[in-house]
Amino acid sequence: MPKAAAKPDSDSAPDADLTYEAALQALEALVARMDSGDMPLDELLAGYSRGAALLRICRDKLAAVEQQIKLLDGSATS
Repeated sequence: MPKAAAKPDSDSAPDADLTYEAALQALEALVARMDSGDMPLDELLAGYSRGAALLRICRDKLAAVEQQIKLLDGSATS
């Protein structure tokens, strides 16, 4: 009989509302678990997908802050 789909937990449903710090902390914890070598292949694949989503959140938040800084620097030099 096929295994029932796992319920999403806090580590499997990335949320764009996460702060940069929370997303980075979750990403670091995920990488540590994946590097441990104790995760089965199917969990590694799910972890990779989760990590990619967390990385995207971090990059998007950094890009938004960089854009704000550019705007502030532009108005300060005018």
